[in-house]
Order: sequence, then C-alpha cells, then structure tokens
Amino acid sequence: MINQPKILVIDDEPLMRISITDALIAEGYDVKGLESGRDGVDFIGKADYDVIITDLKLPEVDGMEILKTVLKCSPKSKVIMITAYGSVDTAVEAMKQGAYDYITKPFSMDELLIIVRRLMEYRDLEYENIKLREKIDEKYAFTGIVGDSDKMLELLEMVKVVADTVSTVLITGESGTGKELIANALHYNSSRKDKSFIKVSCAALPETLLEAELFGYEKGAFTGALKQKKGRFELAHSGTLFLDEIGEISLTIQVKLLRVLQERQFERLGGTETVNVDVRIICATQKDLKKEVQRGLFREDLYYRINVVPVHIPPLRERKEDILLMAMSFIKKFSVQNNKQIEGFSPEVKEMLLNYPFPGNIRELEHAMERAVILTPNKNIQPSDMPEGIVNFYNESRNAAIKMPCSEPLTKALGNFERDYISKAIEDAKGNKTLAAERLGISRKTLWEKCKAHGLGRSKKQASDKIAAETT
Repeated sequence: MINQPKILVIDDEPLMRISITDALIAEGYDVKGLESGRDGVDFIGKADYDVIITDLKLPEVDGMEILKTVLKCSPKSKVIMITAYGSVDTAVEAMKQGAYDYITKPFSMDELLIIVRRLMEYRDLEYENIKLREKIDEKYAFTGIVGDSDKMLELLEMVKVVADTVSTVLITGESGTGKELIANALHYNSSRKDKSFIKVSCAALPETLLEAELFGYEKGAFTGALKQKKGRFELAHSGTLFLDEIGEISLTIQVKLLRVLQERQFERLGGTETVNVDVRIICATQKDLKKEVQRGLFREDLYYRINVVPVHIPPLRERKEDILLMAMSFIKKFSVQNNKQIEGFSPEVKEMLLNYPFPGNIRELEHAMERAVILTPNKNIQPSDMPEGIVNFYNESRNAAIKMPCSEPLTKALGNFERDYISKAIEDAKGNKTLAAERLGISRKTLWEKCKAHGLGRSKKQASDKIAAETT
C-alpha cells in the first residue's frame, strides 16, 4: 500500500508558505512548512519527503543548495522550484541538474496543484512498476521454483551457475516437468533479465511458418508478405530466445539454425542483407535427441551445438520429496485465486499423492490441486475432492499390494503400472485418445509417445515380442 504523500514547503514569505501549505493539506497531503533554507537542509534526510517545494531565492541557503542536498541525501524526493520571472534561466538550470519542475511567480494555486498531482501520478506508477518487478523476480527467482529433493537442489545449483553466461542450454525432461519455468529462471537471473525474452513453440508451427517466425521476411518474399517483418531472433537481440520442443524442427530449418548459432547472423526470407544478432539461446525438448540423431531426424552438429550445458529435469515420480511441498504451494495459490481458506490435505490425500506416479508430472499435480481447492467445502482437502484417476489408482494399488509379491524392481513395476493405467484410460475413453489424455492430465502428443514406448496399439504379437526382447 502506498503511504500518504509527504511534502516539504520552504519559502521565506509567510503568506506564500501558508497558502501553499493550506492548499496541499486540503488535497489530503501530509505537509510541513519551513521559512528558511537552512532549516530545510536540516530537515532533508531526517524524513522521506516525496516532494520538496522550495523558493529559488532564499536568504543564506538558496534553492540550488537545497536541490544539491536533496540529490545527495534524499535522491527519491522530487523538487519543484518557485521562481520569479527574471530567474527562469536559473530554474531551467536547476531542472538540468535534477529538479522535477518549476513554476513562475505569480501563479494560481491550481497551477501548482496540477504539477503536484502529475508528480504523484508518476510516483504511483513508479511504485507499481517496482511491485511488478518484485512479483516477476519472485516468480522466476530460484526460490520460486518449489523443490527440496536432492535432485532439484542439484538442478537449481546448476541453473544458478550457468544463468549469467552466454552458453547455450538444452533443457530436457518429460512433458509437464517445468522446462519453461527453468528457462524463465535462467533468463531472469542473468544480466539480460531487463532485455527481451522471446519464446517460440517449435511444435506449434508448420515448417514454412516457423522459418518466417524465426528469421523474419522482406516485403514481397511470398504471397501475403505486404511489408517487412522482423523474426524472433531479431526481436530477442541482446536478450534471450527460448526454443521449446526444438526436436520438432525440420532438417531444413536445422541447417539455418546451426548457422545462426555458429556465426550469429542470418538473412530474412526473400532478403540479401545479413542481420547480426547477440542472442542467448535456451532450448528444451522431451525427446531423446541422441536417438533422433541416430535415426537421421536431427543433425549431429546441431545437437552438440545446443547441448553445451545440458539440464535434465527429473520426472515427479523420481522426486517424491517434492510432491507435498508443491501440492501445498498450489493449494495456497488457488486458495487466493478463489477466495478460499484451505489449510492443507487429509492424511489419506497425502498418501494418495505420495503413491501416485503422476504421468502428467507437475502439470497434472497442479490441475489436481486446482480442482480440489474449487470443489472442497472443507478446510482440508479430502479424498472425495481428488480426481477420479488418482482415487482409482490409490484404491487399486492398495488392493494389489495385498496380493502382489515383491519380485520385480520398482522401476519395472512402475513402468508396468503406467502401461496398464494408460491402457485402461484409453479403454474407458472408448479409444478416444484426446479424451484419455485429458483425463490423464497429459497432452495427446505425450500420450502417443507413451503408447509407443509401451507398445500400446501394436498387435499382441508385436507387444509380446517387445516384452520378450526387453527381458532377454
């Protein structure tokens, strides 16, 4: 909350000083009036005044001396000079040295009040900008990334080390693990944080459009190119460019991207002028790019160019120590958004969360907590508030645990469960994979990749051959 504005008025003419003081008090300001420049110098620094209104001509210590004191002892205070007609040049010089404005005698009180109001609007805007920056810093600071597991602490230490470098970073991890959040932290904790941070989803754009988006184009480069357009690389000059899902770009664009990374220059589509850029590149993918290189779908030289600093985000199931911490963070967030006071969750919900594999990772946990906060009528979230998939898994796993011998490694058992769980979700959705993905809290693309990894959708013989190959 912004405090009541404080104003200091310094004028040796009693009538002028009292008139200004009374007018400002009537406007709701906290005002102090002084009759000498020496008293003004003594007061400046003892209290934080938003505005100091002073006559330019004062005995012993004049307005220019007061301005120097303000700039030295209270630089956030704004100074308004009162000057006679013949001293305008001096007042202009005062503005060059740091005064906010001046007003010439004789003046109406309304003129002065307009200047003060404008200054207060500037003060309020400045305050709002500071608060906005604090929110951004809090959101993207390392402390804003929730996680207390050894894996996350190690990851954040790595991010901290590489944040303020120019090296290209490749962030890998499953869908929903928070790759974009790590990219945000890298940018906003670097010396480029006040520059542009441009994000491109490579999977969301077809090849022709992606090329134009990245490198821009000249007027007439193709049908519909009615004027020159700068690409994302130019827009990110001096800042950071985040290429999400870089594994989806075509081999043609990979060649051009490699040149930019090597030479920091390119030509717009349809142009001949070489554009030089200073851009820090951060890439992210959920694909195994090494396998993509082996399959001939990703250039090996580009892979090594973007994989200078690899940052891998482990899936949520591999850092269960973070689940409850993150769940509480989401509960607080959605409680504020929905004007509710949720204190936490019941012991049963805690057990559900700790035992669920979260195939959709953090995104699935976030959606589950949002739903629970909205639906619960209680102070603590109960099992009945949780999504059906998490409840069913909890009940089935408890029943299965009674019958199942511990004869398999945990990773294999979790993999088998994920396969069966996804298969059941697709079956319940009557083969509608879009609906199944929505119920699982993951994207359709992620569901397709998991189906492919588990052999779902193959013939029974193909699936059994795959299982046999893995066990030999």
